Amino acid sequence: MKRMENKNFQMIVKTQLGLETVLADELSQLGAADVEILNRAVSFHGDLGFMYKANLNLRTALKILVPIHKFSAKKEDEIYQHISQIDWSSYFGIEDTFSIDAVVHSDYFNHSHYVALKAKDAIVDYFRDLTRGKRPTIDTKSTDVKINLHISNDKCTLSLDSSGDSLHKRGYRSAVEQAPISEVLAAGLILLSDWDKESDLLDPMCGSGTILIEAAMVACNIPPAIHRKLFGFMNWSNFDNDLWQKIKTVSLKKTIDFKGQIIGCDRSFRSVRKAQKNIKDAMLDEFISVKRANFFKNPELLPNGGTLLFNPPYGEKLAINADEFYSQIGDALKKHFTNCTAWFITSEMVGIKRVGLRHTKKIKVFNGKLECRFLKYELYSGSKKPQHN
Repeated sequence: MKRMENKNFQMIVKTQLGLETVLADELSQLGAADVEILNRAVSFHGDLGFMYKANLNLRTALKILVPIHKFSAKKEDEIYQHISQIDWSSYFGIEDTFSIDAVVHSDYFNHSHYVALKAKDAIVDYFRDLTRGKRPTIDTKSTDVKINLHISNDKCTLSLDSSGDSLHKRGYRSAVEQAPISEVLAAGLILLSDWDKESDLLDPMCGSGTILIEAAMVACNIPPAIHRKLFGFMNWSNFDNDLWQKIKTVSLKKTIDFKGQIIGCDRSFRSVRKAQKNIKDAMLDEFISVKRANFFKNPELLPNGGTLLFNPPYGEKLAINADEFYSQIGDALKKHFTNCTAWFITSEMVGIKRVGLRHTKKIKVFNGKLECRFLKYELYSGSKKPQHN
């Protein structure tokens, strides 16, 4: 892997469907070269230090993959032959554990599990031949080196996973509600909104506090993965700890002060307690305040004006009638939040019409596999006409 250190190489960043443009903007702002939007991913070029910086700083990334070998194959034996010829000892050693994740979209290969098995055999046999019988161990749960094999028809790309665990695992959230919003989606919604990162922001249905924490990190320019202890690249043969420490130090020096307030509330005492714990663990309690309050009845939640951004119940999480619930949201916005801007995400397409306000922006996003809309409402005089489309 020494060949990666002194020159740019291609990387592929995985993200959630609908956040590709946001991720591309993040990469461009970080200084990536040759940024190209793909399906649920963005490709770019950078050096080893940029790979470290991207893992630490990208808010909407799930995985950063480094392609190391591309080849064509129409049979499982061809996959074995190509992979067994790679110099795997330049990436990791026999004392390391490894795992293979195969993604297959092909007329030639039907089973991703079998393809992964052939790739595993090829790597194991490589080390056996090299060391006269010694081999690294397969470990799918707590692995040192993760390898990705992507097959599209007969085009095969073998990559190293530089992130290890998914980057949505920030390291700050230990207390969660049922089906919490992903950290990556929360960050994506904040970046998709036009919040100025200076005025007050309210999440009136805050759950375990993910949107609040991601908003504070955006406003203060805090690296989202600063609390993570481990990344996949730390187990690679060429890991440069001095360079990594320098990247962290430089990134932390770019944090900025936030003068506004980030406010959260929820009707549930349990949710409030969980949010407070996560906020404290993220060391952001000086920027975020959380209290128990009913969004539908409390007129003092955002006294200085600002932006509301929230993830109300929808789909299976919505235990009451959607028409009634979204009508209540609209009434609360009209009564208590004049001269504010509100954004919320939902999959309730019929419920949107019951809000009784004209949305000024509608963005298609996905919460997992669930298709949703991220809606903007500007709450000023004359905005109360219902939206009919």
